[in-house]
Amino acid sequence: GVIKTNATAEKTDEEEKEDRAAQSLLNKLIRSNLVDNTNQVEVLQRDPKSPLYSVKSFEELRLKPQLLQGVYAMGFNRPSKIQENALPMMLAEPPQNLIAQSQSGTGKTAAFVLAMLSRVEPAERYPQCLCLSPTYELALQTGKVIEQMGKFHPELKLAYAVRGNKLERGHKISEHIVIGTPGTVLDWCAKLKFIDPKKIKVFVLDEADVMIATQGHQDQSIRIQRMLPRNCQMLLFSATFEDSVWKFAQKVVPDPNIIKLKREEETLDTIKQYYVLCNNRDEKFQALCNLYGAITIAQAMIFCHTRKTASWLAAELSREGHQVALLSGEMMVEQRAAVIERFREGKEKVLVTTNVCARGIDVEQVSVVINFDLPVDKDGNPDNETYLHRIGRTGRFGKRGLAVNMVDSKHSMNILNRIQEHFNKKIERLDTDDLDEIEKIAN
Repeated sequence: GVIKTNATAEKTDEEEKEDRAAQSLLNKLIRSNLVDNTNQVEVLQRDPKSPLYSVKSFEELRLKPQLLQGVYAMGFNRPSKIQENALPMMLAEPPQNLIAQSQSGTGKTAAFVLAMLSRVEPAERYPQCLCLSPTYELALQTGKVIEQMGKFHPELKLAYAVRGNKLERGHKISEHIVIGTPGTVLDWCAKLKFIDPKKIKVFVLDEADVMIATQGHQDQSIRIQRMLPRNCQMLLFSATFEDSVWKFAQKVVPDPNIIKLKREEETLDTIKQYYVLCNNRDEKFQALCNLYGAITIAQAMIFCHTRKTASWLAAELSREGHQVALLSGEMMVEQRAAVIERFREGKEKVLVTTNVCARGIDVEQVSVVINFDLPVDKDGNPDNETYLHRIGRTGRFGKRGLAVNMVDSKHSMNILNRIQEHFNKKIERLDTDDLDEIEKIAN
């Protein structure tokens, strides 16, 4: 075997952060509607004595008419799971602080935008709401939501505090809402004094888990928060809450209410799992071609370990005359979004991808997943979570799914066995030269 240096396996923090930020942006670009969430919401109140409100309609929130119009114009008919619980807290008088866990597509951006818009006094010409985002692109996405929701409030103005937005020294910002990345916002508040932080009423820190992947962002966010007045409302959102995020959240948000989404249990119960025994990459490719006719009845995703394998495989399949789409790490986020859109619409039936690209992507029609390479972590051990995540997408929404694993060595057979043991689910052998067997699994 070849001994690999660790240089390729270890991702720098910067890359990891870019991945997370890109993933988040990708989800926003490809999601046309909210994810229907069956997760249980858990609410921990700062003051257990105060009554616990949740709303089933936007009317109950007594919003300004222009805002209610904006909400409906965006196509929200009723509050999402997280909005039902978060909005009454966020719009309460006096304002309450909130730490909320919510995945992408749950309507949280709309929720905090609504909170910001309902606190703005348009007649006062200075920044009243401040929103921190991990990257320029994510800040723009939030800005879009503000513009859509505030469109019946034409006097509401928005400024972007991002690198490259150069203003004259001594300039005072008159826009009501400022969205930006931590470094630039800190400069605008402290060094350049474009913003008077003492006048901020609502402070939102979005995507905290992506944010803290960058050491600097964490410190900058805390420094900004310390400049704000005591009665400023603090809202923090994060998709995940590992300890580091939790510690950070508690530094930034005093006396919070807490909303957590209990994760939906992904299960392998509705999924038929097989493995195919091969001796090398070419045999894996041959087996895949044999399967191909059967799998393209439905939509399929094929996972590879490296960009290189993914590109090679997509090219080989195309050469055989198959229509495949390739999702690869070197593509711009917008290009990736376009590829996923085409796949969603069924223009291509098969999507070849690596791990990084596919994290968090929901495509409902996928009913077949093929692991051209088994998922392993950077030490070469089975990555059970990724296995579950890859395959879990086929059995969604009560549908039956199919997973086929390609095994090409003693080592990969060992990994497969360990995955089997972990999930306590048998993975059956499939002979891809036997067409009857293939027919059987396809139906």
